[in-house]
Amino acid sequence: MKETFKEVAVDPRPPAPPAPAALAAKVRTLAPTMTRSMQRVAETVASDPAGCAALTVTGLAERTGTSEATVVRTSRLLGYPGYRDLRLALAALAAQQAAGSAPAVTADIAVDDSLVDVVTKLAQEEQQCLADTAAGLDVTQLEAAVAALSGARRIDVYGIGASNLVGQDLAQKFLRIGLIAHAHADPHLAVTNAVQMQTGDVAIAITHSGRTTDVIEPLRVAFDHGATTIAITGRPDGEIAAYADYILTTSTARESELRPAAMSSRTSQLLVIDCLFIGVAQRTYDTAAPALSASYEALAHRHQP
Repeated sequence: MKETFKEVAVDPRPPAPPAPAALAAKVRTLAPTMTRSMQRVAETVASDPAGCAALTVTGLAERTGTSEATVVRTSRLLGYPGYRDLRLALAALAAQQAAGSAPAVTADIAVDDSLVDVVTKLAQEEQQCLADTAAGLDVTQLEAAVAALSGARRIDVYGIGASNLVGQDLAQKFLRIGLIAHAHADPHLAVTNAVQMQTGDVAIAITHSGRTTDVIEPLRVAFDHGATTIAITGRPDGEIAAYADYILTTSTARESELRPAAMSSRTSQLLVIDCLFIGVAQRTYDTAAPALSASYEALAHRHQP
């Protein structure tokens, strides 16, 4: 069993604030957990970074109909030490947008959009979603997760619905390079398998909301039995974080009537699992490369005309 308290090396440096390009994604991720007044501040700075960068804390409070304290609290919730740091990020983001390196947020897909417009909007949304996820991904956490997976005796992946499809993809990738990996869609089977986990094993939970009970429960069981645990989630402050040794945060395209977050989040989840897979394949190259070649050869005749 894992001990409740364990000695860890503490980095004395404060966490770095989010990259300017990741600000809009951060707002989309955290807005549902904010108060209405904080949402107004967050949505205003994300929609008009250039205009807000020119405002003092008092000016932004007046523009959003909130208080200076709300502006400061919102800045800190978004990952900045204070409003001054947020203004610097807004100025940088405005400069990137002016130079064309930070694409503007596209409009929602409408019911009467033509398929040409749908293709264009989806392509732009997917591109932005991937860029946001890459900008906000904690590489230190990613490296630690890759190290744990590279030496794992066994890997279990938990996910429900669309997240399970992503989990199956990850497990299949690991199997192709010779790792023992299984993706569990049945929550009861996931828990009964988690009971068998131990130190040296790795459990991965995939949940956009960070509060899916059927995913949290097996991860908690695996955590309690000594396994290293990884959460891939759009809500790093969700309940799942209590049982995750490492958290990999995903972004999502803007939620709409035709495209709920649970569906649009899959793009960023696939990016994260590809990063995990490539990282593990690099670290285990001497065994991974022959295993991958053997799997290709075993299936090659099935693709002959």
